[in-house]
Amino acid sequence: MSAPAPSPLAIVDAEPLPRQEEVLTDAALAFVAELHRRFTPRRDELLARRAERRAEIARTSSLDFLPETAAIRADDSWTVAPAPAALNDRRVEITGPTDRKMTINALNSGAKVWLADFEDASAPTWENVVLGQLNLIDAYERRIDFTDARTGKSYALKAPEELATVVMRPRGWHLDERHLADAEGRPVPGALVDFGLYFFHNARRLLDLGKGPYFYLPKTESHLEARLWNEIFVFAQDHVGVPQGSVRATVLIETITAAYEMEEILYELRDHASGLNAGRWDYLFSVVKNFRDGGQKFVLPDRNAVTMTAPFMRAYTELLVRTCHKRGAHAIGGMAAFIPSRKDAEVNKVAFEKVKNDKDREAGDGFDGSWVAHPDLVPLAMESFDKVLGDKPHQKDRLREDVSVAAGDLIAIDSLDAKPTYDGLVNAVQVGIRYIEAWLRGLGAVAIFNLMEDAATAEISRSQIWQWINAGVVFENGQAATADLAREVAAAELAAIRAEIGEEAFAAGTWQEAHDLLLQVSLDADYADFLTLPAYERLG
Repeated sequence: MSAPAPSPLAIVDAEPLPRQEEVLTDAALAFVAELHRRFTPRRDELLARRAERRAEIARTSSLDFLPETAAIRADDSWTVAPAPAALNDRRVEITGPTDRKMTINALNSGAKVWLADFEDASAPTWENVVLGQLNLIDAYERRIDFTDARTGKSYALKAPEELATVVMRPRGWHLDERHLADAEGRPVPGALVDFGLYFFHNARRLLDLGKGPYFYLPKTESHLEARLWNEIFVFAQDHVGVPQGSVRATVLIETITAAYEMEEILYELRDHASGLNAGRWDYLFSVVKNFRDGGQKFVLPDRNAVTMTAPFMRAYTELLVRTCHKRGAHAIGGMAAFIPSRKDAEVNKVAFEKVKNDKDREAGDGFDGSWVAHPDLVPLAMESFDKVLGDKPHQKDRLREDVSVAAGDLIAIDSLDAKPTYDGLVNAVQVGIRYIEAWLRGLGAVAIFNLMEDAATAEISRSQIWQWINAGVVFENGQAATADLAREVAAAELAAIRAEIGEEAFAAGTWQEAHDLLLQVSLDADYADFLTLPAYERLG
């Protein structure tokens, strides 16, 4: 076999990283370049289609199931491909970024699956993008064990049969990778970089280990976007020489438009689909984003007041379970984001009770598994699902034919009694500033007020501030939501952080920049589609 031609992709404006040549080989970059050549034009068309659809929602303030795909929904004969053995039991999944320590801890956590995250739990610095890939390769080669020089603590992988199965999540379609460009200087979509490098290096290796190249697909807005992923999978499997159907994809239903196309999304990916997931914060963010100018009817209360028992959220999750089980796919529940406190047993007791109730409800509703953000929550979630599943790997036989969801049920936001509060505004500002500050320093998963927050949290925070101001909300204390009030709360929060952490730590961080960016994306009349787009311009 002759050596591959040098890649037409250039590494742009990036300091060399240790061992990057193991990831950025000529052959791997040539593969990414071919993905870019073949599929980026279609990605661009689909992004334009998103904007058209959003404009239509602005005009109509409504959504419906698609008339043109009614035949797919009515056809009871099709199902998705059977789950491979390594993905048949998914009762607890842990999520987190792919730094070296997290890679070992997640694989060792006792969870059935680790969502290895290059998306919302990872800030896309070049270092995180490249070294995250290296850490996964090292894990599969069992050469990742290390001792932390600072603490002296050793980290080592358990026996292979005790490790979680990896399901890797690439970036969403909207983000480009500015450090990798083609001959015309156009950046490669981050999704193709993350998928391409991972698939090229690990598809065969994973199949040899009795597993496979498994993916979580984020931010999907339509079945046409799922179709694009399917075309990418078919091409990639042929190109690398692994059997068709080696790939399995779980799609996050975390946009309001995708909630109306769940069956069609599974249909497009049916030879490669393994399930759908209910992604709570991004889903709420998508509701606000799409219906932000729909008036009072679509105003969400404080994010923590929108539980999964809210009628419109219940409609979404129950429809997801019914859809998945009708088509032979796994239904995976939402995130338990609580981070156990090492200092406050009372905080833990209250939070553990909430997590237990949440997971009991999901298992009782027919979900086949659920997410946690911290290893200490794995046994708690496992207990909820063990109680319902017993020795069975899933409960796809529960078809939930009792569920009937009308189009209007999914957007019945005004069925909630809760209203936005002043404390909710303060919390949105606090979490927004603290999260963005960490993200600008390269951290995507951040513990704030005993919760593991990721980019979806910051999105719902800034979107709610924007919506409340633009809808003219008046809080319970009589204050109106205005840009000036948001600025006042943000200034007070910045001063409080400075006092809390001290001058030196404040100066060493990116606090002022985070404050400014939160206000920019919360107050600009021209609502930014994703906070991470302007934030990425400022990322080191």
